[in-house]
Parts: sequence; structure tokens; C-alpha cells
Amino acid sequence: MSQRLERATLGGGCFWCLEAAFDQVAGVMEVVSGYAGGHAPNPTYEQVSTGRTGHAEVVQVTYDPQQITFRELLDIFFTIHDPTTPNRQGADVGPQYRSIILYHDEEQRRIALETIRKLEAAGTWPDPIVTEVVLLDAFYQAEAYHQKYFQRHPHAPYCQLVVAPKVQKIRQKFPYRLKQSLQS
Repeated sequence: MSQRLERATLGGGCFWCLEAAFDQVAGVMEVVSGYAGGHAPNPTYEQVSTGRTGHAEVVQVTYDPQQITFRELLDIFFTIHDPTTPNRQGADVGPQYRSIILYHDEEQRRIALETIRKLEAAGTWPDPIVTEVVLLDAFYQAEAYHQKYFQRHPHAPYCQLVVAPKVQKIRQKFPYRLKQSLQS
């Protein structure tokens, strides 16, 4: 394992979906659900849910760049959500569910913008990509009951209907990216 871990902060709908998907990926050391991209300091879930804090539900992914690159994380990110729907993912509606990449440095910014340009040029979606690419100002960890939600509540209706299909999509599309324990 590399001595130098890096972080990516991404939002694409409910953080439970992103967390559950990225938890499957080899090279990902930790995934923490939280809030970022807004103006209110130390927001709560209830405050973010109003849509008035400016924050999005995001995950902060700590990863080993010798095992998986930021670009590869973005490939997964753009597979598990629809980056063409402003302020919504499926039935989840509001600015807290927007598609957003909060870059940590200029290299992440460059890769994010390049990835979006390539996806648009390829015509991956019929509508334009609306993913925001902004500098991470602050990340606020979500409440404990949001962490590892899918892992703790796999049979909850939302998890079965919304989260599980995204996890399955990762397993089918990126089997070579799965943690060893999941490859069988």
C-alpha cells in the first residue's frame, strides 16, 4: 500500500448510494458521507434537507492512488448517477442532490473537466452534463446514523429500490475494480 493516500469529494444524489458503491472498490480505504459545497458551517441533515444551506450530500473517498486513480474514481462516479439532471437524482429532488465534484487540487480539477468533456464528446447522455466542478472549501461529516447506511440496513425499502441497483451496477460494470472479498 502506498504511504500517500488521497481524497476525492463527490456528490451525485443521496450519499448512501455513493458510499455503498465506492465501498466496493479496491484501492478505496474509506468512504465518509457528509456535506459540502454550501455556505452554512457545521450543517445538520435536517438543515441540508431544506435546500437552503447550499450544501450537497457528498462522500469523501480516501483512496490509494497506486491502486486506483482519480480518473478511475470518476469513471465509477459517472456510472452510478445521472449527471444531466440539475438538483435531482431520481425521486430525490433539491440542490442537496446535485451532481458535484469538489476538487482538492488543480490536478483533480483538470481531470474532472477533461472527463466531462470526453463524456460529452462521446454523447454518453442525450442531455448536457450539469455536474459542478468547484474547489472544496470544507467537508462536514454527516451524522453517525448516515455512515455505512446500506451496510447496516440492506433490507430497508430505499436501500433495496435505489441503493442496491447502483451497487449491482458497479459489480457488473467494474468486476476487475472490486475488493478481493467481493470478486467471488
